[in-house]
Amino acid sequence: MADSNGTAQTAESRARGIRATGRRRKGPTRRRRALTITLCTLTSVVLLGGAGLGYVYFKLNGNLKGVDINAALGHDRPKNVDDGSMDILVMGSDSRAGKNGEYGKDEGGARSDTAMIVHVYKGRKKASVVSVPRDTMIKRPDCTKDGKDVPGAQRAMFNTAFEVGGPACSVKTVESISGIRMDHFLEVDFTGFKKLIDALGGVDVTTSKAIEDNHSHLHLQPGKHNLNGEQSLGLVRTRHGVPGGDGSDLGRIQLQQTFIKALMNQVKNVGVLTNPTKLYDIADTATKAITTDTDLNSVGELTGLAKSLGSIGSENIDMVTLPVTYDPDNPDRVVPLMKKSGQVWDALRQDKDIPKSAIKGSAGDQGGTDKYVK
Repeated sequence: MADSNGTAQTAESRARGIRATGRRRKGPTRRRRALTITLCTLTSVVLLGGAGLGYVYFKLNGNLKGVDINAALGHDRPKNVDDGSMDILVMGSDSRAGKNGEYGKDEGGARSDTAMIVHVYKGRKKASVVSVPRDTMIKRPDCTKDGKDVPGAQRAMFNTAFEVGGPACSVKTVESISGIRMDHFLEVDFTGFKKLIDALGGVDVTTSKAIEDNHSHLHLQPGKHNLNGEQSLGLVRTRHGVPGGDGSDLGRIQLQQTFIKALMNQVKNVGVLTNPTKLYDIADTATKAITTDTDLNSVGELTGLAKSLGSIGSENIDMVTLPVTYDPDNPDRVVPLMKKSGQVWDALRQDKDIPKSAIKGSAGDQGGTDKYVK
């Protein structure tokens, strides 16, 4: 098997990465046969494993959509370092087409409502997640979409990369600002997110303050709630209804990070092993909800990835926001704190923990909205 540079993978590198799927000689235990789901979406990553799904395997494969990132970007990318770590760009699409139209006007293109760089450390025991505010002003590189050149821009909002150039341009933009090669890409849209939450039976959260946001259609009183798909989407999209928030994307990111951890804690207790119907519904919904790079768009590959990450709990995930400050030219935008952002990317390139000093003083970690939801 060859990587994007045409270099044959060694047995060791396959064992460390996703290509290890299904190649273990030891017989699977009941635990390994389990459907493993990890969601970091729109917030989230949806990573689905389905060993033992049998006759539905090919139907689930048919649900998946893949984008050939390697072919689109070619060799003009950061070095593909095989050190046992893994980097995944996870995006939430805010397309207003079709059923998503209820969230706003369809202006002809999707944008990345959520973007997270998930760095899985060597050994697959812990991970760091860096959220990139969609309103971050960055230098967008030249891209290509559907065979047509898309000129770059010296000063553009981060989420316009997805709008003008699709997933490949988003990956290229992240790689250009971080210097880190993305191993994989995963996207979830609004409708898919809602359906997946409903299939899982909702998500339990506790609010300490009332949330009233007409923009995201979310109205919650203080207390414990089991949020359905519609309410969960409202929570991860709300910017205006949480006390302590500043109405910006920064406060919303904190809510998204809190929601992800609540979802991860709950999904381990879904109980799909004794309910084949529920197992299939979740698998069917999840595979319809996501778009991946072509190296991941099969049930077998997702199974391998899910199993390799199955031991990472929410307590082993460090979630931060890219260090930013408010743009002096436009208070509705943010710009990276270059020195502190560099510390974040340097740590991930070296497979090290992100230093606390890197996010100290960043506007992205001062919203306080995470204190009102758990």
